[in-house]
Amino acid sequence: MKVESLVEKKSRSPISGLIRDLLLRLGEDPEREGLARTPDRVERSLQFLTQGYQEDIEKLFAQARFSEPYDEMVLVRDIDFFSLCEHHMIPFFGKCHVAYIPDGKILGLSKIPRLVDALSHRLQVQERLTTQIADALKKNLNPKGVAVVMEAQHLCTMMRGVQKQNTRMVTSSMLGTFRTDPKTRMEFLSLLREKNG
Repeated sequence: MKVESLVEKKSRSPISGLIRDLLLRLGEDPEREGLARTPDRVERSLQFLTQGYQEDIEKLFAQARFSEPYDEMVLVRDIDFFSLCEHHMIPFFGKCHVAYIPDGKILGLSKIPRLVDALSHRLQVQERLTTQIADALKKNLNPKGVAVVMEAQHLCTMMRGVQKQNTRMVTSSMLGTFRTDPKTRMEFLSLLREKNG
C-alpha cells in the first residue's frame, strides 16, 4: 500500500478525505487503480444528490406566477424523482404526482418538477418530502387546494434489511379543497388511476 504524502493529504477536501478513511476502515486500499479517484467521485456525487439544500424555494416561484382566471384542477403527474434516505443514505426513487386548483394565479409548468427536484435532492424521508412539496405550493401560490401523491421504491428495503424487491411506498398530502371536498379528491385520484388503465 502506497504511503500518502503530506502534500496529498493537505490538498484533499474534507469530504473526499472522509471517503478515503472510510475505504480504509472497510478494509480496502484507496490507492489501488479502481479506487484511486473514488473519494473525489463520491464527493461530486454527494454534492449533486444534495444540491437541494442550496435551492431557494421562494425564488423558484418568484418569476413563474401568472394571473389567470382558470379555476379547474391542474395536474402534473409522473414526475420522476430520486432522493437519499436520511436513515441509511441509500437512494429511494419513483414518481410524484402534483395537482392544484388555482385561485387567480397559475404556475409555470416547469416549476413543479423543479420544486420536486429541489426538495428531493436532500437527505429525506418520503413522508416529509410529500408534505414539503404540498406546503411549498400552498405557501407560494396560495391555491384553493393542493394534492401530492408519491410512489417510491426504497433501496434500503430492497438491498438490506427485509430485502423485499417489489415493495413500493405510497404517501399523500391533501390540502384545502382536496382535503375538505371528497368530489375534488376523488377526481384527482381518478385521474391518477387513468394512467394505469
